[in-house]
Amino acid sequence: MAIARAGPSSYFRAMYLTLWRHLRTNLPIYAVRIFLTAEIVIALATRTYTTAFIALATLGMTMLPAVFASRLHIKLPITFLSAAVIFIFATLYLGEVGDFYERYWWWDDVLHFGSAMGFGILGFLMVFMMFEGDRYAAPPWAISLIAFCVAVTIGAIWEIFEFGMDQIFGLNMQKSGLPDTMSDLIIDSIGAAIGSGMGFVYLLGRPYHGPVRLIDRFVRMNRRYFRKAEDDRRN
Repeated sequence: MAIARAGPSSYFRAMYLTLWRHLRTNLPIYAVRIFLTAEIVIALATRTYTTAFIALATLGMTMLPAVFASRLHIKLPITFLSAAVIFIFATLYLGEVGDFYERYWWWDDVLHFGSAMGFGILGFLMVFMMFEGDRYAAPPWAISLIAFCVAVTIGAIWEIFEFGMDQIFGLNMQKSGLPDTMSDLIIDSIGAAIGSGMGFVYLLGRPYHGPVRLIDRFVRMNRRYFRKAEDDRRN
């Protein structure tokens, strides 16, 4: 019995579906980069060079997460990459060119909260990777506490950076000084607690939902760094 071969139409249809899935999955990333590229062209045409520089710097920064992941041989879920690109865009371009920091009093708070939550998750993954995915190497609360400390430390270092820029270059990154710094650190602590708390829930081994599912996906995508986690699944 002869086996029918797939014709050219089937090949192109499969290629189209693959391309469509890729574009749909990466839509936030492509949308941000296309917008920034257009903004650079418009800014250069209108000779607003400061805007062009910030847009170019932002465009370059949106590529760094993928570059670092590639250099470190780490696979990132597309949701992680999209969140990183949107955060960079919101911080640099919308914050500076769009003047969102001045137009919306809550803009800086939202970014601090989001970044702290992200660093909480990142801190958990780093610690969990050091244990090669062994969820029994330490109590869940201990691993989550270390992740929390990592995220809060990053927030504190950023506040030191803001203070140094204000003192050395006469900028106004701290806005109202001590109240702004303390507000940022409190928000960082809340975001870090939530992010590291997601790692705690993951270690409990319960059904994964929302961001906790992303942690599980990251672990599955980078199995060689979480060898003991895979052994636990088999057993």
